[in-house]
Amino acid sequence: MVGKVSDRVLLREGLERTDNGMKMTSWPDVPPINQKNYYTDYMKRDDQILSFRLQNEANRDRLVQNAKDRDRAINANGEVPLPLDDEDGAGPSTSFMDPSKIIVIHPGSQNLRIGFASDALPKTVPMALATKYPQTESEMREALPRRQFEGRSMDQQHGEEWSKKYQKMCNDLKIDMRANKRKVLPNSKDLVVNFNRRIEPETISQHNDPLQIEWTDINASQEPQSISPVFIGQQALRVPDDSDPKFKLWWPIQHGWLNEDDYPTRAHLFNDIETLLDRTFRWELGLKRTADWKQYSCVIIIPDLYDKRYVELLLHVCIELFEFGRVSFIQESMAATFGAGYTQACVVDVGAQKTSIACVEDGLCIDDSRINLKFGGHDVTETFIKMMLYDNFPYQEINLRRRYDFLLAEELKIKYCTLSQANISVQNFDFHLRAPNQPTRKYQFKFYDEVILAPMGFYDPSIFDNSTKLRGRRKLVDRSYNAYDVELPDDPISAAQLAILALIQPSVTATATTATSFAGAPPDVATPSKERSQPFNFLARNGDVTGTPGTSKAPSPAPDGASTPVPPPYIFGSSRDLGSPAPSARNGGGTPAPANGASTTFQGTSFDGVAQTQPQPHQRTAKSLAIEHDAVLPIAPLDIAIMTSIQNAAKGDEKKVRELLGSIMVVGGGAKIPHFAPFLEERLKQRRPDLAEKILVSRSAREMDEQVVVWKGASVFAKLPTNDSWITRFEYGMLGGRVLHHRVLWQY
Repeated sequence: MVGKVSDRVLLREGLERTDNGMKMTSWPDVPPINQKNYYTDYMKRDDQILSFRLQNEANRDRLVQNAKDRDRAINANGEVPLPLDDEDGAGPSTSFMDPSKIIVIHPGSQNLRIGFASDALPKTVPMALATKYPQTESEMREALPRRQFEGRSMDQQHGEEWSKKYQKMCNDLKIDMRANKRKVLPNSKDLVVNFNRRIEPETISQHNDPLQIEWTDINASQEPQSISPVFIGQQALRVPDDSDPKFKLWWPIQHGWLNEDDYPTRAHLFNDIETLLDRTFRWELGLKRTADWKQYSCVIIIPDLYDKRYVELLLHVCIELFEFGRVSFIQESMAATFGAGYTQACVVDVGAQKTSIACVEDGLCIDDSRINLKFGGHDVTETFIKMMLYDNFPYQEINLRRRYDFLLAEELKIKYCTLSQANISVQNFDFHLRAPNQPTRKYQFKFYDEVILAPMGFYDPSIFDNSTKLRGRRKLVDRSYNAYDVELPDDPISAAQLAILALIQPSVTATATTATSFAGAPPDVATPSKERSQPFNFLARNGDVTGTPGTSKAPSPAPDGASTPVPPPYIFGSSRDLGSPAPSARNGGGTPAPANGASTTFQGTSFDGVAQTQPQPHQRTAKSLAIEHDAVLPIAPLDIAIMTSIQNAAKGDEKKVRELLGSIMVVGGGAKIPHFAPFLEERLKQRRPDLAEKILVSRSAREMDEQVVVWKGASVFAKLPTNDSWITRFEYGMLGGRVLHHRVLWQY
């Protein structure tokens, strides 16, 4: 042990201390934080969030203004007036309470429904624009329905595989009709084919056609000062295909997504959405002066499973470009329950090109129950025409990409398609083909079972043409990513939707081990819940129907309060309900509903030591899983999708299953097919015969048109005196798209 060294030795070694003992700096020393016991209140109080603070300030200003108005009235009249507004401080500013100053917008794939909150019904505008272009859409794309025109037989034209599916559906319908004691003639199909084959059109002169169509005059633009004329809505659909110069029809939204396939650039796509809304405000709502738009508010209806880029685009357009005073968002299923007056329902919204299913409880969507299927009424139209062409439809040149043929096909579907077997018989009908610059032609034709087989495609989607629905996906607009981890997709996802994707491609349910995740942060499904037997077994695949349930890698759940994993960092949009087997947007994976319907299997949990040490062959990031999800087209029979949605909403609670099965509400224009709701109810009863007496499928309440129920519900929502979901220009300028996380009524 070395003793104390004297100053003389230090001096000889050159180590003598020469300072005066003062500190190197006057900056105060900060002791290190005690890691075992520390606390912070950051982002734990409402007054620390800008949106809540602005709301409280607005309520305080309103109370002060009401008090000033009362004092002024007392001094003038000597009487105390009645209060004009509630005094609880919860209502918004009175300047925005006028329903005639609130615009409700419901954009869809085929139609845009728009109007003031004070209107009884919305205005319906086709979601299309027509602009000058070297080629029309019928010249650029192949004909619809897709077929090989050079084929000699119908099987060669439409494909042998599709022909076999069609013949199988015909035979199954005959068996079903005989089982229901319906009269089935053995030669009905031959009568239809032979009659249609020999029909020749009858030409009708122009002065003998009282219902002649007035086509759009391309030289009479509503805005003469504009350099390039643009037509929207019905005017766009009435632009002649052989016009000079030529016009092309653009549809900004297709299949419930932004139409990235038809557009060359993202700027063109966004500009068309802005132009369509701008012209609609001016021509349909009469808002000619842009300076007056600051006095208006706006409620926008978005899908239940939405793309965040799409929502942020609409918010930016309405706040920055149109300069509305306030903007609010509401989901389609929430709006449907508002319109019908239901507090709990399973909403089935059948649109033109997508069908969405979601269970609503107490005015909010259950996240795990949301399903978005990519088929709708337009697929029924296309399949109906394809079946008619297979049976020698007399107008063989029909092409749904031509505008007048598209309108004709929609008219035929609305008139003749049904789901009632009582109306199936060989009948003779006629239709008029009105094309621009051509005389009207009258055709006679017969049909038999095509009118019921086309809408039955909802329960057998393989009969639809699904080959191009994913074409161009993510070509122009990338998915949304987390604000704190740029490699982490955060678009909303649900367990029910993943179960539908797993029905098509089982690998999508494999849990990803994210290489970009935070150190020590387990996936959101790290805490397994108690395994329950699934109430439905409709997702069983042919190769996976064994009765042996899959075993979980986790031997047992961790006890409460012991060995708790380190919680993950705060992430916008991540789900915190760890008791649910649903994956969140944070990891993008998980096992929402097992394919064999036996038990829930959780893989790669945080306390699974064996799984952590063994090599994992399927080690994928959350981004790669999101890419795989985007590559799978969500298509499933409608009755199975409804049962899957209810299964994930109830989470094994049999009482809630019965309640949701008894409150299924069908809305949307695609559900206007006659006998749609009773047919769906029969299919669901076949799936669950033990609960047949509990199943009830109803149309919208109060005999309201199914197409406007969602818009009507949003107008009711817009007029609520207490509504905390309004986004102002100041908030958007401060926070940008992040303001949606604090303002929308659901987990964004």
